[in-house]
Amino acid sequence: MRIAYWLAAVILLAVILTSLDYTLGQAVLIGLIFCPCALALEFWMPKARKTMDKVCLSLAVLVTVVLLIIVLHFVVWQSLSPNVSHEPKDVPPMLINPAFLGLILTALAIGDYFWTRWLAGRFRAQDQSITFFSERKSITLKRSGIAYVESNDTEVRVVTTDGEAYRNKTGIGQWENLLAEDFLRIHRSYLVNTGLATLSAPDTVTVCGTQLPVSRKYKESVQRTFQA
Repeated sequence: MRIAYWLAAVILLAVILTSLDYTLGQAVLIGLIFCPCALALEFWMPKARKTMDKVCLSLAVLVTVVLLIIVLHFVVWQSLSPNVSHEPKDVPPMLINPAFLGLILTALAIGDYFWTRWLAGRFRAQDQSITFFSERKSITLKRSGIAYVESNDTEVRVVTTDGEAYRNKTGIGQWENLLAEDFLRIHRSYLVNTGLATLSAPDTVTVCGTQLPVSRKYKESVQRTFQA
C-alpha cells in the first residue's frame, strides 16, 4: 500500500513536469529522482537533533537532487539519444531552484508520513507483526508483544513484554510512525505501548514493571492519554 503512494506521487510529478516540455518518459524519470531523496530526508531528519545538522542535511539532499537531474540531462539522455534534437538541452531554472525543490521534497516526505500513519490506523491490529533487523538478524514481533522502545543516540532498544531487548538502527521517530496509535511518545528517548503502560506518577510511566520518565515536552499529552 505504501508503494501506491509513491507511484501516485511519481505520476503527479510527471504530469507537472510535462508542462516544462518534457516527454512523459522523461518526466517520469525525473520524478523518480525525487523519491529516494524525499525518503532520505524523511528518514534522517528526525535523527538530526541540532538545527545545523538539519540545515546540512537539507542542503545535502537538495544538492543531490540537482546533481542527479544534471547527470540525467547531460549524460544519460545525451548518451542514449545523441541525435534527437527535440530533447531539452538545458535544465529548466525551476528544477535547480532550491525553493521549488525543497517544496517538492517536503511535500513528498510529509505526504508519506501521514499516509503511513493512516495505513497504520486503518489496518492496525494488536496481533499485527513488525519485522526489523537486529544485529544483522531479521526479527519479527507482534505489536502487542512490544513493551517500549528506547533510544540510545545511534540506536534504539526494542524491549518486549518478556524482557527481551533487540538493538536496531532505525530512529525512534520512525518507530513512532511505524507503531502509530497504539504507542505513545513520553520522552525523546522513550516510546511506550499504551495498552501495557500506566501513569504511576505525574512524571513517571510504568510499563511491564519498568519505570520510565516523562519529559516536560510530552507531559501534557501523556496525562491526557492516561486520564482519558
